[in-house]
Amino acid sequence: MHKEVLRSIAGIEIYPLISFVIFFLFFLGLLVYVLIANRQHLHDMSQMPLRPDAADAATDEAEAAAFYNAKPW
Repeated sequence: MHKEVLRSIAGIEIYPLISFVIFFLFFLGLLVYVLIANRQHLHDMSQMPLRPDAADAATDEAEAAAFYNAKPW
């Protein structure tokens, strides 16, 4: 039933080709980006979530010191 409905639509045979071309061009563009990207920039971006800011580090150290120096009683 579905095949007959799709066969009755004029010009439907171009849509799979358009989908494939878009898919292929996207991944080709992604491959080109990866090959020409600055390696140092990519490494710096990958380390950002693991590297605390200077202000955050000072605040974290102060909070940790206050927590460990606090008397529980």
